[in-house]
Amino acid sequence: METDYGPLALLIGRWEGSKGLDVAPEPDGEEHNPYRETIEFCPIGEVGNAQRQTLVALHYRQRVSRLSDGKVFHDETGYWMWDAERETVMQSLTIPRGVSLLAGGHVRRMREGMRLQVAAGGLEWGIAQSPFMRDHARTCSFEHWIEVCDDRLSYAESTIIEIYGRRFVHTDRNELIRAGS
Repeated sequence: METDYGPLALLIGRWEGSKGLDVAPEPDGEEHNPYRETIEFCPIGEVGNAQRQTLVALHYRQRVSRLSDGKVFHDETGYWMWDAERETVMQSLTIPRGVSLLAGGHVRRMREGMRLQVAAGGLEWGIAQSPFMRDHARTCSFEHWIEVCDDRLSYAESTIIEIYGRRFVHTDRNELIRAGS
């Protein structure tokens, strides 16, 4: 029997895009980084929890490089999970700066695709970070909107960070095209 990935089925494959914009904090203001990226979503199948919950999951890896110099400045890995019974989408992610999180939300199905929104930082979804990051660049909240229509994936992320003595809204957005399944 084939695994039903529900709304996550639209994500499976490799995506590429070079229309990204990262707005990041700097000690004296903010930095704007145009970027390109690839994201690959690989199916891993069903995952059972405590014999009472069944999820389906995709593993993903995202690599982001500046258009100005081609250097990778963001590398992220994690899972997108679908709980059909509770109609909940989850995203777990880890970045090699000592930050991991689990965000959750719901799917809005559209005629051509889907729209997902996940958030972390409240009572139900969590953020884990190293003591250094907690003390110097604390992640307070995270929201991710993603929309898939045909072979186009658009997203926007908003992360509230306490850094350089202030709260900063760090944003990323991009539009990617399916490059392969």
